[in-house]
Amino acid sequence: MKSPIFNPQSAIGSVSPQVPEKPALEGLEQKWMARWEADAVYRFDRTRPRSEVFSIDTPPPTVSGSLHVGHVFSFTHTDVVARFHRMRGKAVFYPMGWDDNGLPTERRVQNYFGVRCDPSLPYDPSFVPPEKPGKHVIPVSRPNFVELCARLTAEDEKAFERLWRHLGLSVDWSMTYATIDPRSQRISQLSFLRLLGKGLAYQLEAPTLWDVDFRTAVAQAELEDREQPGAYHRIRFRIADRDDFVTIDTTRPELIPACVALVAHPDDERYKPLFGRDVITPLFGVRVPVRAHTLADPEKGTGVAMICTFGDITDVTWWRELSLPVRAIIQPNGAFKPVTWGERGWESTDASAAQTHYDQLAGLSAVKARTRVVEQLKASGDLLGDPRPITHAVKFYEKGDRPLEIVTSRQWFVKTMEFREVLLARGRELRWHPPYMQARYENWINGLAGDWCVSRQRFFGVPFPLWYKVRADGTVDHDARLLPHEDQLPIDPSTDVPDGYTADQRNQPGGFAGDPDIMDTWATSSLTPQIVSRWEEDGDLFARVFPMDVRPQAHDIIRTWLFDTVLRSQFEFNSLPWQHAAISGWVLDPDRKKMSKSKGNVVTPLALLEEHGSDGVRYWAASGRPGTDTAFDSGQMKVGRRLAIKLLNASRFVLAKPEPHGAVTVPVDRGLLSMLARIVRDSTTDLEEFNYTRVLERSETFFWFFCDDYLELVKGRRYGDQGPALAASANGALLTALSTMLRLFAPFLPFVTEEVWSWWRPGSIHQAEWPSAEEVLSASGGAEDSRGIEALEFASAVLGAIRRKKSEEQRPLKTPVARAVVRGPAPLLSLLPDIERDVCAAGLIAQLETAPADTLQVDVELAKAEPPAEERAQ
Repeated sequence: MKSPIFNPQSAIGSVSPQVPEKPALEGLEQKWMARWEADAVYRFDRTRPRSEVFSIDTPPPTVSGSLHVGHVFSFTHTDVVARFHRMRGKAVFYPMGWDDNGLPTERRVQNYFGVRCDPSLPYDPSFVPPEKPGKHVIPVSRPNFVELCARLTAEDEKAFERLWRHLGLSVDWSMTYATIDPRSQRISQLSFLRLLGKGLAYQLEAPTLWDVDFRTAVAQAELEDREQPGAYHRIRFRIADRDDFVTIDTTRPELIPACVALVAHPDDERYKPLFGRDVITPLFGVRVPVRAHTLADPEKGTGVAMICTFGDITDVTWWRELSLPVRAIIQPNGAFKPVTWGERGWESTDASAAQTHYDQLAGLSAVKARTRVVEQLKASGDLLGDPRPITHAVKFYEKGDRPLEIVTSRQWFVKTMEFREVLLARGRELRWHPPYMQARYENWINGLAGDWCVSRQRFFGVPFPLWYKVRADGTVDHDARLLPHEDQLPIDPSTDVPDGYTADQRNQPGGFAGDPDIMDTWATSSLTPQIVSRWEEDGDLFARVFPMDVRPQAHDIIRTWLFDTVLRSQFEFNSLPWQHAAISGWVLDPDRKKMSKSKGNVVTPLALLEEHGSDGVRYWAASGRPGTDTAFDSGQMKVGRRLAIKLLNASRFVLAKPEPHGAVTVPVDRGLLSMLARIVRDSTTDLEEFNYTRVLERSETFFWFFCDDYLELVKGRRYGDQGPALAASANGALLTALSTMLRLFAPFLPFVTEEVWSWWRPGSIHQAEWPSAEEVLSASGGAEDSRGIEALEFASAVLGAIRRKKSEEQRPLKTPVARAVVRGPAPLLSLLPDIERDVCAAGLIAQLETAPADTLQVDVELAKAEPPAEERAQ
């Protein structure tokens, strides 16, 4: 229910102010958190039609330890927008989610309990983890491991919720979800089965980006380049059937046994005579062809490169487009696998020598194998000169510690490459805030190198909902899929049994085998609009909130969360999932680096909230412009706290004597409301466009002008020094301005504004109506008063000159002014009658004179200082 708009013409009556003697910020969070929850202030009204709903696809923070100040930063931006639209009369759909599956959670559980998952172990219902992790890691079954993950994330989620409530997020906590809960699993599996049925999901054994520590495939979107030391090695390959050599430069000489070809640019005259010929690999004696491809760079190294299966993504492209064989040597654990040279696929001109060289590499990591191969090349004379040190970009999994490898494995993919144009078109339909973020989305799509790999070889996540038939010889037939019915979801193929089979047929000849993998965490997170709107579960709710109004998120996950969500919505609904994308920046540490838990440079927010107050921290966060990285600055939080304290004190002054109040008739009073009406009009437009920072800046500037200039100007008059009619005008302006300013600040400073509102207005300010310019001006006749604005600005300038004079002479502000001469143009001086009495009272001016001048000048003569008391006594 909306609180009634304050009308300064009406008597305060039953809502007479109840102002505390010494208002303070301390304790406001606890007081109002409890009240908001008890009164269901932020509960979503699902009876409202879609046209009256503002729905938010909230980012579910990763539950893997603790929130940091970067979360506070971006979630405050979303909350400001949510509060604004609620006050604009919308039913705000604002759920909170927890992203609790995936690698970060698994790593935290492993470290916290001292366990590791071994899927070969049976479930132990009596397993109890040690109170503290021991020296030796305990292997546990997958079901036991998943139970520990669920246990720890449940504890983390409670801590996250407490902090979010303390920050004042206006979330409907009755609609909380988790990306691993049954609803999320059901929707993820349902969507996957639909993609499979449409031919948009497929399984393939192919080269895959692979993290050797986590032993899982990763997607292109999860990569990051890190500068690493390396070296170029110039290596010679003998040209087959000729006593001549061709040289290459490589940073990965250890992959020579995996070499399947050399490649050069088709227009490179140096190598045209070699195209179609073979060369012999050093050490291993393998005949490989020299091929032409446009991706070969004539300016890089010697202009000819080694194609290995697989060293990098370009190798995969060359391998695929040139139809080359596979000679893979790196295993999922990162070690070189055993190879028998001379067998099919491992042919050599000297199998014995190849075996001798390779046996020294088998079982080694890539780094150790590189050192050994360099020693072998030096001994054979095939390394020309010494390695040349370089620093170059190497691809890592964003959460990994070792460079990625490319391993051939069976994975699930979702088609993306053939839909790039339609996805680019969707991006142009979306309204981006700020607009330039659209370019990041388009750059990502244009740079895609393959379809989206959505499977992971991990344990805590949403399982792929299918089984495979097992052949009579015990091998799995991956083409013979067994699918559940949609109404059976969610299912876990590692424990559930397909229709027509029994549990004892699992992994047996003629039986079935469950798909062992889980979905990439983004495969579930990309469905958050469907999860929160209860797609295919609650059609009424879905129709009221989807497509959603806004997706707020950081710019670094445009390539993952935003892109993937657009993709999934396109496939299922042929539409965008939301109308707007509100992009926030990062919080930077003092070294201008992104704050993140993985980098170890984060600041946890609870102490900040307790020290500066939630409103103070929110003030700093809301000062960060959309899409812009912002430095962590506790000094700004102190500024926000001072603003909140001043709001308490100024409100106490305004409400201390609200009578008499009535129509606003005095020019400076009308000028104040006219200025405020313009601010309300501009702020409304800005918040509709997610420009919350400009609104805060504008509101704060006006508030300090109100406190420093206007309050001082009308202080005497509002107490009746110039008669009741003029006092009524001042009080009418003060009360209207206070009501309006509180509501302008409410989305940013929810606790202090709610506290002040409660002193004199019924209900919650966060359910009150957002102010309008018309409402503000109605107190002064309904129209802007330009002359009143000029008069108020003139009065402010005169008072400012008087304050400066007192400051320069180091005299108290209460020092009387014996004489003031205001010089200026005639139009300006014509305003003096409108302000003279207020200015003289506020400035303690005994004699006020005017004189013509081209620009405004104020000559101030202060009253003589009284001699010290001892001199007066003499």
